Parts: sequence; C-alpha cells; structure tokens
Amino acid sequence: MKKLIVLGAGSAFAVAAASSLLFGAGIASAAPDVVGDTYSDAEQAISDSGGSVVVASRVGDKLDQGDCIVTNAWDASFLRIDSSDDSQVNVALNCNGGHATATNPGSSVQNPLGRASKEEQEAADAEEQELAGPEIPDN
Repeated sequence: MKKLIVLGAGSAFAVAAASSLLFGAGIASAAPDVVGDTYSDAEQAISDSGGSVVVASRVGDKLDQGDCIVTNAWDASFLRIDSSDDSQVNVALNCNGGHATATNPGSSVQNPLGRASKEEQEAADAEEQELAGPEIPDN
C-alpha cells in the first residue's frame, strides 16, 4: 500500500515536469527596484532596462508628476492583444510630498520612506543654516 502512494506521487511529479518542458516555463522578468525614487528617476531607470512605465495609481496633487515618489513598482500581470510590449512596469505614486507635516500631507514618519524623507529634509535645513552663517546684528 505504501509503495503505491509513493509511485503515484512520483508519476504526478513526472507529469508536471514533462508538461513544463512541453509548454515552457515562460520568461522571467522583474521590475527594477525604483521604490523611493522620484517618478522621473524611476522612469529613466525603467526605460534604461528596456521597459515602459504606466502610472497605475496616484495619491495627492501637491507635487508635479516628475517629483512624485514611487511607492510601489510591479510588472504588468496581463497580456494585451493589440500590443507586443511585454515589458510594461506599473508604478504607484505618492504626490503628497516626502513626509507629512502639520500643514502638508505625505508619508508618515513611521514609514521608512517618510522617515528617510524627513531625515533628508532636516539635513538639508541644517546645511542651509550652516551656510548662512551666524547672524551679525547691525549697530
């Protein structure tokens, strides 16, 4: 009885392997890692890798599209009859800004992207203050 079960599982595996060889495994491709980049940088990276970009979702309207932050990128999961472009990459954009403040929407600073944006902004502000130098009062 135990031999019969093992032979059954083995033949099922053989059938699966044979059908994979017969029909092919398909082309494996993956969207480039552009999460956290601006849309313009992500669009350039995707086109450099031979893909085309489609904005699948967009949140907010505070930024121009080129300045929006890419929050997700994935390969298209469907085939188009009228197009031979199989390298389409969908992106989700956050156009609210890098991070949320009291007056502007954006990613939460609890989110890694929002936290990184806030740290970059604080570093830029500190550098700007350092370059401005100390204030000298007029007498």
